[in-house]
Amino acid sequence: MAKSLSLVENNAEDGKQYLQSLSFNPKTKIIGITGPPGAGKSTLVNALLEHWVSRNLKVGVLSVDPSSPFNFGALLGDRVRMSSFYTHPNVFIRSISSRGSLGGLSTRIIEMTDVMRSADFDYILLETVGVGQSEVEVAGIADSTVVVLVPEAGDEVQTMKAGLMEIADIFVVNKSDRIGAETFVKHLKTLVHDAKSSWEVPVIKCIANESKGIAELVQAIDLHQKEENGSDHRRKALILQKAWQLLQEKYMNKIDKAAFKADFEKASSASDFNLYQWIGQWN
Repeated sequence: MAKSLSLVENNAEDGKQYLQSLSFNPKTKIIGITGPPGAGKSTLVNALLEHWVSRNLKVGVLSVDPSSPFNFGALLGDRVRMSSFYTHPNVFIRSISSRGSLGGLSTRIIEMTDVMRSADFDYILLETVGVGQSEVEVAGIADSTVVVLVPEAGDEVQTMKAGLMEIADIFVVNKSDRIGAETFVKHLKTLVHDAKSSWEVPVIKCIANESKGIAELVQAIDLHQKEENGSDHRRKALILQKAWQLLQEKYMNKIDKAAFKADFEKASSASDFNLYQWIGQWN
């Protein structure tokens, strides 16, 4: 699994052929875990692992970290916070770098998720980098998207409200033993009620480091899977965007970059250089 993910993440030619050979496990459910930094997403993932593993289920985790500006590797390494599952036979955890992607995910996250979808997992957890308002891609990949917040996030919810209401299938108020938690939960429930969608987004109170509220969260995830099964318009939009990106890559590979650069340097030295006319010659 680790070698296959690396092959795909690095966009190797063998990886492209490997992706074409995949067949997917229809029973695997993809759960997105997103939210602002410091909300306790990794702790929540750890608590979900404990819950599912105790029921002999198999879980894969793709944990997307901020990338190093020097080598583009994962900076935080969220597996450190899941050390009790390092060698567990029912768990596979991979920290991956966002590599500058602004949607909270890695540029190869769709391909890497597909690799894991071809394995025998009951659940795949996608934990995003936690960049805030731009964290919407996960909703296009996940069957259910869990947005994790803390009681102090009141002002943040106001600025993120439209995006959050669009992507959240379930809200989790983590660290709900803190002051102001009840008021914050009521505020979120009001927002959810006003949204008037076919699925009324539940608001679950959790204390992830004590595993409190995890059973209720799992129950909400399972209910969402049953009620919203087949509602995949967000995923289709994201896959269409990915298809366009792959098509662009395919045609760009036909262009010799050295020749492109040399021709640009020659053409751009002319006083009447027109970028758009020059680009037209490369179509």
